[in-house]
Amino acid sequence: MAVKHHSFLYRMKIRTKIILAVSAIIVVSVSGMIVLATVFFRDDNEKRIKENNHALAEVVALKVRSDVSVLVEKAHFIAAILTQEFKVKNQKAELLNLFFKNDPNIVFAGVITRKSFANMEYAASSQQESFITSQGLKADSFQTIPSVFRERCSQVFGGVGVIENMSGVLPAPLVALAVPLKAGTNGYESIAVVYVTIDRFTEAFKNAGITELFMVNGNGDVIAHADASVVTARGKLTTSPIVRSMLTSVMDNGQLRYEENGVSRFGAFKKIEFGGLGIIASVTENTAFEAVYILQRRNFLIMMIVLCAAILVLYIFGKRLTAPIIRLADATKEIKSGNFRVAITPASGDEIGALTSSFVEMGLGLEERERVKAAFGKFVNKDIAEKAMRGEIKLGGERKNVAVFFSDIRSFTSISEKLEPEEVVEFLNEYMTAMVNLITGSSGVVDKFIGDAIMAVWGAPESRGNDTANAVGAALAMREHLIVYNKTRGTVKKPVIRIGIGINSGPVLAGQIGSEQKLEYTVIGDTVNLASRVETLTKPFGTDILISSDAYALVKDIFVTTPMQKIKVKGKDEAQQVYAVLGRAGDANCPKTIDELRSILGIDPAKVTMNEEDGEKKYEIISQ
Repeated sequence: MAVKHHSFLYRMKIRTKIILAVSAIIVVSVSGMIVLATVFFRDDNEKRIKENNHALAEVVALKVRSDVSVLVEKAHFIAAILTQEFKVKNQKAELLNLFFKNDPNIVFAGVITRKSFANMEYAASSQQESFITSQGLKADSFQTIPSVFRERCSQVFGGVGVIENMSGVLPAPLVALAVPLKAGTNGYESIAVVYVTIDRFTEAFKNAGITELFMVNGNGDVIAHADASVVTARGKLTTSPIVRSMLTSVMDNGQLRYEENGVSRFGAFKKIEFGGLGIIASVTENTAFEAVYILQRRNFLIMMIVLCAAILVLYIFGKRLTAPIIRLADATKEIKSGNFRVAITPASGDEIGALTSSFVEMGLGLEERERVKAAFGKFVNKDIAEKAMRGEIKLGGERKNVAVFFSDIRSFTSISEKLEPEEVVEFLNEYMTAMVNLITGSSGVVDKFIGDAIMAVWGAPESRGNDTANAVGAALAMREHLIVYNKTRGTVKKPVIRIGIGINSGPVLAGQIGSEQKLEYTVIGDTVNLASRVETLTKPFGTDILISSDAYALVKDIFVTTPMQKIKVKGKDEAQQVYAVLGRAGDANCPKTIDELRSILGIDPAKVTMNEEDGEKKYEIISQ
């Protein structure tokens, strides 16, 4: 029976195995639906929280608006008593005592005229003596206008009512309310001020459940809060996003989700006309979604139970399925590490067995491809080699805007004559390796070696967007490398190396050029010819890096250059302007002048000649 069972599994198709696995996965999907339902519940809960915040702010705003209106009326009433002359003796005192007795939350009332305001005094005032006694205060504790309240009083003389938290300013935790009284030609001539205990407003902000309720004035100062200590601390909440939103909003209400002290909150506000007051209702997300999180944990427990059941099913029915897949995964890692000869054999006759056989054949094919690419890459740029093998390089070429680079070792013929052939090859390999690394490191492509000369291109087969800047940057890197390199040289066998570099930018034809027997990826065109001509000018101009006017236009803000004499080159009717590159803009070590650069490079200015080179006439220097 065991043999028959094994034979049945051996012949079983992958389709059947997938059906068994999917049957278990469906169970897991149920828990996913539970999670999705939790998300919807969270969204609904968020809407309810926002609605609750808005409703609380509205209700409390109605209560506070009513309380403030009553206080404004009482301020006018007691101001009238304070400023009125009574014929009956002690009638004013009796009325004042009755006033404070009827509203024990008002502990002081005063009238300020413009004249008394100048002396920071009240023109008339009265206070609740029982409060003064119970708090152990001095009789004159409230008789002068606090300096911090002066600016707010100035606003009231302009016709605006204000309310201010005076905790810490006065010897008791009080709130000051000031309203204009009598209008004159230059605004209001007098104002009324009443001091109210913080309990007058605090009661409305208690018992708000999970919601934090508080009130601020137009300056962001806390006026009322369920926690009296917040009010007595005279906190300023202008940094709170919900308070800033309220203070800057043109609407009288609004809602906001915000972060404060690393905690996400939902907030709502409702403005009150008097004194720029605003009611803020805020609740943390964690508190608001506590019920959601409890449901989420329950759902997670259900999901874990379902997952355990699914894992058990997959373990029983999928062990045979996963073993060959695991072997294939291990073989993939072997190929990734470079070992293409993987020793795996098909474990079954199903689709995975067929895949295993194909995988082994693929590894052998990749091994052959890597051998070809490795050999190809020694003679062709790596990027070009990979593109060519993928068939991404168009036959016949394509037009591109590139930066073309030519470099040449000065007096290479005389240097090589003093060395053995093997030494010349060793020296060139060392030099070329360093230069090629700098070129490829700046996204350049070595086009070809012409003896001791190097031709390189930036922008083909792919452009990095800043090809000319990269080319000039590579040239400067070569300069720096040779300065360090030459410090250990200076003998016959190790002569000092100086090079000339020419760079031009413009359109070229780039592609695979050659015959059916041999193709070479290169660039051709007038841009290439001019770059070669510019390189030959480095010696007569006594510098190491020259760029054309087209290249200069692209990098003039990146590198420091100096113009040289104009030239006429072979094949060009118009005179060409070339520029010597001194260094990178912003580099503190950049040479300031061409003479300073020549000194760094070890070029004797006296030996700099502007005569044309012997041989073929490639350029003509135009005298200035």
